[in-house]
Amino acid sequence: MAEPYDTLLRVQEHDTALDQLRHRIEAMPERIALDVVRQRQAALAVDVAEVQVQVDELAGRQAALEEQIAASAKRRHELEARMRSGAVTASKDLQAVDHEVGQLAERQRHLEDDEMALMEIEEPLDAALASHRATADELESEAARLTAAAAESEVEIMAAIESETAGRTAAASGLPDDLSERYERLRAHLGGVGAARLVGDRCDGCHLTLPSVELERIHHLPADTFATCPQCERILVR
Repeated sequence: MAEPYDTLLRVQEHDTALDQLRHRIEAMPERIALDVVRQRQAALAVDVAEVQVQVDELAGRQAALEEQIAASAKRRHELEARMRSGAVTASKDLQAVDHEVGQLAERQRHLEDDEMALMEIEEPLDAALASHRATADELESEAARLTAAAAESEVEIMAAIESETAGRTAAASGLPDDLSERYERLRAHLGGVGAARLVGDRCDGCHLTLPSVELERIHHLPADTFATCPQCERILVR
């Protein structure tokens, strides 16, 4: 079969090449790897947030303990200063003040023990945060590398797409409008392939064998009459 069906196949070849090039952009290894890195970054951000909540809670408790320790120390120093100044002279009062000083000292020791316990709990959390931040830096570096690599590959593919598009436009300009419109409708509904060559008794679009009666009918069609595959409905070029 001569024109315009040979031209139609050239258009189909360009369209197939363009579909493959666009798929290469979507399935680019760098893009896939970048998606994995982004997923790891998102998961890491959740982990960091969870640990940070614990660290912040411990920091709040530690700040409250420090305030109580400071208040106890201040009161204790005030009482000790009163005792040294001679302002308290009565034996009973001295004993009461001394007893309160002892209680404050004991309370301060308990508070400092509690603070130390909190610091021990916080230590592995701080280490975890430091490890997470180091991992975050590594992931960010890897993401930047993959982004640059993907952009470089995409430039090459886009250049090929531009070339194929120009070739496709030139070829498609020679197609009759009705044939072009039918081809585009079929292509949209048949996975991007609207025309296929008849190879022997097989449609190269769906790769199925045509019934002998249908094959005989197609072979007897006038050269300027297009045929369609009875199974996939693609335009058959013979």
